[in-house]
Amino acid sequence: MSQVLHTPPQPPAPADALDLAELAARHGLAVSGARPSLPEYVRQLWARRHFITAFATAKLTAQYSQAKLGQVWQVMTPLLNAAVYYFIFGVLLGTKQGVPDYVPFLVTGVFVWTFTQSSIMAGTRAISGNLGLVRALHFPRAALPISFCLQQLQQLLFSMAALFVILLCFGVPVSASWLLVLPALLLQFGFNAGVSMLMARWGAQTPDIAQLMPFVLRTWMYVSGVMWSIAATLKNSHLPDWAMTALQCNPAAVYIDLMRFALIDSFHANQLPPHVWAVATGWSLLFGIGGFIYFWKAEETYGRG
Repeated sequence: MSQVLHTPPQPPAPADALDLAELAARHGLAVSGARPSLPEYVRQLWARRHFITAFATAKLTAQYSQAKLGQVWQVMTPLLNAAVYYFIFGVLLGTKQGVPDYVPFLVTGVFVWTFTQSSIMAGTRAISGNLGLVRALHFPRAALPISFCLQQLQQLLFSMAALFVILLCFGVPVSASWLLVLPALLLQFGFNAGVSMLMARWGAQTPDIAQLMPFVLRTWMYVSGVMWSIAATLKNSHLPDWAMTALQCNPAAVYIDLMRFALIDSFHANQLPPHVWAVATGWSLLFGIGGFIYFWKAEETYGRG
């Protein structure tokens, strides 16, 4: 009696990746969350401009909703910081010596620095802190860091009313140069948004960066002339020329000094670094465009894993 050996059926060979791609193309299917081309990405982002502004406004409104003083803290927070810096640096360390209109000088620096600092901190957590939104909805992820920067710009504009009152109380006259605030803020916003998008990508990949950033930003603040005048303090120092130029041309110092030049009549053009508007525009374009492209290149990785 012969035995018949039955060979078990073999599983079908896996389909070739090319065949699957052809099958998907034939039925109009595309990879979910695939990165669009750069022009298409810009178009999608522009189409969602109303979402970006509404999201920024909603976040700003909700930020102090649990505090009894509410939106007053938008002004009180930088003013209290300025008061602390005035006591420590202006009084105890004497950095106000040789700086006319030191209080307007200091408050302007604190307000402008806070805009950059808050934008970068919010951008660092833009993806990692909003994973639910990123995973639930399909939209250009750059909308998040941009909306957080817009939120900080709205907060700065709200606080500018208090800044103008302080300037007037300390005898700083209204002048046509105040109009320079608008282009200076526009350039600073481009720089902040670019750095925020760069940090958003890093923060999405390595969330621990958010814990490191306060120390980095604090160091940056101390070398940016927020509480002291770079030109007045270091004019008799033995620093090499390249070090002095680096301090004056670092982006935070450039935007702070532009605002001081626009608002304070005792802050003269000779206190600005050479070609300051070209430097401010260069930083804004370099980080604004570079940060945007850098963020876009990782678009399809956000919210995965």
